[in-house]
Amino acid sequence: MLVLGIETSCDETGVALYDGERGLLAHALHTQAQLHADYGGVVPELASRDHVRRLLPLIRGLLEETGCRLGQLTAVAYTEGPGLAGALLVGAATAHGLARALGIPALGVHHLEAHLLSPLLSRPAPVFPFVALLVSGGHTQLMRVAAVGDYELLGETLDDAAGEAFDKTAKLLGLGYPGGPALAKLAASGTAGRFKLPRPMMASGDLDFSFSGLKTAVLTAIKDRALDAAARADLAAEIEAAITDVLAAKSFAALQRTGLRQLVVAGGVGANLTLRARLTVGARARGARVFYPELELCTDNGAMIAFAAALRMQRDPSLVTRHSSPGFTVRPRWELQTLAAAG
Repeated sequence: MLVLGIETSCDETGVALYDGERGLLAHALHTQAQLHADYGGVVPELASRDHVRRLLPLIRGLLEETGCRLGQLTAVAYTEGPGLAGALLVGAATAHGLARALGIPALGVHHLEAHLLSPLLSRPAPVFPFVALLVSGGHTQLMRVAAVGDYELLGETLDDAAGEAFDKTAKLLGLGYPGGPALAKLAASGTAGRFKLPRPMMASGDLDFSFSGLKTAVLTAIKDRALDAAARADLAAEIEAAITDVLAAKSFAALQRTGLRQLVVAGGVGANLTLRARLTVGARARGARVFYPELELCTDNGAMIAFAAALRMQRDPSLVTRHSSPGFTVRPRWELQTLAAAG
């Protein structure tokens, strides 16, 4: 089995080749961060156009790097949703065009399922069942994962996602785009505690999140006050501490509620080193273990798409013989728990 994975859900163009026996052969990624930096956020039309420019050269380069040929592919997997409609269509059209030409299936993959399963690419890997914390710029959810396709929603954000909270507060501090990594870098030179920010819903008794009020609290903290470099770093550290405290508390509560001892962390915010340290230490104290994807696989990437499709094909062999249809669609909105179990 040789699967080409294509990821174009937002502002990163990712491709990868996954072999059923040898594992991940290679992956390539182009980020559009510089393209969108002047606008302070992703411009959908610009994102779509850049995917068009980047995708085929990335695929050609990937084939040259691995020595593989298009004729060796078993399937082409692509992100079907959720994401930006125009960006998704670029990947879907490319995948279906290649699949039709080669007489192989084109498999649509759920973006969040791919993130959720990506830690299985690492070693050691978790085993089912486990609790998953999906935490990114657009999503913050806790799921109970029993198998591929068997997902139970335990809690989710009621407003802003954690990554969105990082980006919005970074903007208030005058940091560049993307805000999350910039804020984490500034926080590394600061000390939490000088400013007092709330930990929203940390003691709510449920597994839901809320981060919209954090932006208001930060705005209040800096209103009519000139911050020197040290104060800005301390505020960044407190913002990071507030977000990671909530994420950790809810994750540990999910482990206790489900009785499970494995926590999987996936999504772009999963690359935050403070969050990783907080979860690892706290889980160890509770007799649990945390699993993360490699740092390079935390953000959107083609490897997770190819891998998720391969898992589906292993569990449902009929997918291997399914040919690409002449029509296709994408799903900008797509609830993860609506996926059916594979096989």
